[in-house]
Amino acid sequence: MAEQNSFRLFGFKITRADEDDSIPESPITPNLEDGAINIQTGAHYGVYVDLDGTYRTEVDLITKYRTMSMQPEMESAIEDIVNEAIVHDDEGKIVRIELEDLKQPDSIKKKIRDEFDECLRLLDFNNFGGDIFRRWYVDGRTYYNVVIDKDNPRDGIKTLIYVDPRRIRKIRNITKVKNAQGVEVIDRIDTFYLYNEKVVNSSIQSPQIVGSFAGGVKLSEDSVIHLTSGLFDPAKSTVLSYLHKAIRPMNQLRFLEDATVIYRVSRAPERRVFYVDVGNLPKMKAEQYLKDMMNKFRNKLVYDAGTGEIKDQTRHMSMLEDFWMPRRGEGKNTEITTLPAGQNLGQMEDVLYMEKKLYKALGVPASRLENNQGFSLGRSSEITRDELKFDKFVDKLRARFSILFDELLARQLSLKGICTLDEWNEFKMDIHYNFIKDNNFTELKEAELLTNRVNLLMIVDPYIGRFFSKRWVQEKVLMFDEKEIEDMEEEMDKENEEMAKDAEKMAGPPADPMASPAGSPAAPGAPAPTPAANPEELNQRAQQAFGDSSKPAGKPKPKKP
Repeated sequence: MAEQNSFRLFGFKITRADEDDSIPESPITPNLEDGAINIQTGAHYGVYVDLDGTYRTEVDLITKYRTMSMQPEMESAIEDIVNEAIVHDDEGKIVRIELEDLKQPDSIKKKIRDEFDECLRLLDFNNFGGDIFRRWYVDGRTYYNVVIDKDNPRDGIKTLIYVDPRRIRKIRNITKVKNAQGVEVIDRIDTFYLYNEKVVNSSIQSPQIVGSFAGGVKLSEDSVIHLTSGLFDPAKSTVLSYLHKAIRPMNQLRFLEDATVIYRVSRAPERRVFYVDVGNLPKMKAEQYLKDMMNKFRNKLVYDAGTGEIKDQTRHMSMLEDFWMPRRGEGKNTEITTLPAGQNLGQMEDVLYMEKKLYKALGVPASRLENNQGFSLGRSSEITRDELKFDKFVDKLRARFSILFDELLARQLSLKGICTLDEWNEFKMDIHYNFIKDNNFTELKEAELLTNRVNLLMIVDPYIGRFFSKRWVQEKVLMFDEKEIEDMEEEMDKENEEMAKDAEKMAGPPADPMASPAGSPAAPGAPAPTPAANPEELNQRAQQAFGDSSKPAGKPKPKKP
């Protein structure tokens, strides 16, 4: 199957001679929103682009995401998302592949399942699935280098190596030519990856040369698996993380917490106010007298028991110190009063508001902030709208993350010759990945909907055939689509045939109509049948009761002398 079409292998493509791989003429530069840098080449060799600035912006952004994820509130919200998305079953499995809709022979399906298990083994997904998902969620992208045996490519993928997103970048080289009308149209698109271990620590702000790959390594498109979050900033051509929309609420929360702490520390203690009577002293002498009083109460002699010395610890003025005020006038002597502390220091509504805003930005229900709130499984009407939205958000994350499995299977199946890339692009439309779910809200909702439909069916059942047709009930009451109706009818026909066969096996061969059926119950009042006895035992009982019937009666047997 694989030899009939084209075959790609890590930058090289083997195809039939008559296959057309041309690009349609278009002057529009493609924007795939995958974070790749689009560069264009002309008639001269070599392209100059400021790669360092682009890399530094993305490096700083990823570093900021990782720093944010270490904050307590962010850590709690991320853990809720990861725990809902990645769940282990009793066997330790996280995800299973569904091939029921794939219209291929069972042998192909079995090979796809085996290779999917091999991909999970290469990722060690059953053990580190949560870490892999968290890393992708925080960074907004993930890269894996695919390593194969060049001598034996049919052996498939040997190793998957994780690549730090700060050290690799996707480059798309677009070559344009002028057509007959003089309009520049796309002639060729070359995609590759640029890897450089020194990008993270680079501080050079000068143009880099793409022709020399900025001192890094050029990797082919097929040798790297690239998965993004799907969020894109078109202004800077940068892939964003799911944490990007929480940057502002996070900074506001930190600022508000710092301001709250400073206010409470500065206003919590009660301070003393010293009103010192300076009398009629001139201004200069009054200030000197006030400073002498302050130094008198400020200086503190301390005995150090470790060294045996006496130290003079001078305490400098701070925001928690007392206040000293000069006083003049008749009848106003030196006085010491107390400055009251701040009021309502225990109110934290503003901080709690920012925490809820942060959780809302991350898509996590604010009710999960309350640790003392219990969890109960009830009717779907008791489930909050935020929890339903959160469940759908987690499903969206799983669907996006499943692209990683598609990319792995595309390379693994093409390397082993099970199918080509073109065939896989058709296969994956009918392939689904079933993640183990721990959130029972969807199950409860479906169960309640099914209960309501069955109750309505019981009400409509007497009128089927009179006012409603069977088809109408299936579509309007049970909400079946065309495929479900066909599948249900096939399953019911198959089950009826199996039940008929089982009934024939239980009935056995036809019995004699004149003979009483075996195992039939006895007539009322009839004695219970006795079990059949051994013939020898019957003869012995007859001789004991009636004697020997072969000899004449009345003549006793003569005795021997």
